[in-house]
Amino acid sequence: MEILRKPILTEKASALTEKLNRYAFQVDHRANKLQIKAAVEKMFGVQVKAVNTAVVTGKMKSRQTKTGIASGRVAKYKKAIITLNDGDIIDFYSTIQ
Repeated sequence: MEILRKPILTEKASALTEKLNRYAFQVDHRANKLQIKAAVEKMFGVQVKAVNTAVVTGKMKSRQTKTGIASGRVAKYKKAIITLNDGDIIDFYSTIQ
């Protein structure tokens, strides 16, 4: 099971990072807080202070088709907010060339 799916890089998440040293990740819906903490510490080599999780419900979407309007829902996902100890940072852009 791949626990960390991808980082969430939105304006709100960036503000959390700058002000409170918190990072947001989309994680596997079966992962618990202890597994998420271990995965972040192993992958990035940092000390995690706290992990908060939330299940984000998918938004309703509709689109026009040839036969009418099709509606559906975007898939739900689990979000983890990771708080790091003072002095630790995660640099997502260091490996981009």
